[in-house]
Amino acid sequence: MKKIMRRVRIGLCAMWLLTGYVAWAGDAKTYQVSGPVLEVTPTTITVQKGSEKWQINRDATTKVTVEPKVGSKVTVYYTMTATEISMKGGKGSSK
Repeated sequence: MKKIMRRVRIGLCAMWLLTGYVAWAGDAKTYQVSGPVLEVTPTTITVQKGSEKWQINRDATTKVTVEPKVGSKVTVYYTMTATEISMKGGKGSSK
């Protein structure tokens, strides 16, 4: 009986640690940009922020409550995702 209880405790501790790690890893950080819309296409939206123009990609998974129009003020929430990582020359390079 003591062996069974010990295994249960070890299993619960392992689950607790794994849950904590998964919660810590979480999703990618979310950013936002607000301003008037300069251009809208099926794959991008361009927003003016101060003197800068921010062009942000969008796709079928982008949640849009109302289709933005040029001139309307919007807030765009986005994440940064790597699409490719390469290494050229230097120490540790396989090329």
